[in-house]
Amino acid sequence: MKLFRHGLMGAEKPGMLDDQGVMRDLSGKVSDIGGAVLGEAGLAELAAIDPASLPVVPEGSRLGAPVAGIGKMICIGLNYADHAAESGAEVPPEPLIFMKATSAIQGPNDPIVIPRGSEKTDWEIELGIVIGTPAKYVSEEDALDYVAGYVLANDVSERSFQTERTGQWTKGKSCDSFGPLGPYLVTRDAVADPQNLAMTLSVNGEVMQNGSTATMVFGVAKLVSYLSQFMTLHPGDVISTGTPPGVAMGMETPRYLRPGDVVELEIEGLGRQRAELVADT
Repeated sequence: MKLFRHGLMGAEKPGMLDDQGVMRDLSGKVSDIGGAVLGEAGLAELAAIDPASLPVVPEGSRLGAPVAGIGKMICIGLNYADHAAESGAEVPPEPLIFMKATSAIQGPNDPIVIPRGSEKTDWEIELGIVIGTPAKYVSEEDALDYVAGYVLANDVSERSFQTERTGQWTKGKSCDSFGPLGPYLVTRDAVADPQNLAMTLSVNGEVMQNGSTATMVFGVAKLVSYLSQFMTLHPGDVISTGTPPGVAMGMETPRYLRPGDVVELEIEGLGRQRAELVADT
């Protein structure tokens, strides 16, 4: 299934894509896409619904982040060896973890706001994992059983905030609008192999990132198992799994984002995002 949320920011309603790609409204069936709805039983109930029985979502409706009530967004750094190389960093022996504030999360096509004082706003296409069942001390062999599905994510980053000022990476990752997710939550059963998905990102029509989840250092099952050793993963939590090479920071002459730029990104089977960059007011 491909699930989504539509409507004004803060008042989104749940939806489902039918087999013809028509957006259908689910608000008469569930209150939102989150919590228990993301568990095995909840997703089975949604799968049993005939999409043709649901109202059509008006064309042009805004899409929000496809998961409601995200408790935490955990990000993995340097998880592609070639991206680590372009960043001038070594591949870590264990997953490198940092957090992105949930206040950064927004819809897939909402404007990305360049924060005041920004010099180096950058892009990062990433595969996002959505947890469906509480996970604590799970094995790598069983880890995928705890996954509800996958989302397209852009881990927008302000590199001067992230690396040139004191402290951890969080402040360079958590600016308002720096967490576009969606358009869809694609359920686990609809993704044959999360470690074999093509991913591309372009800026103003020029392809900057062209990679595959096949080259991740630590795969989906490893990341879910690993994180569950340190914290309970709850339904709706999102794990953003790292980016392939091609970010501005890795260029010989970096070309960071400016107001008016358009970023478009796509992961095979998960949909597309298109966002315009705007200045903070």
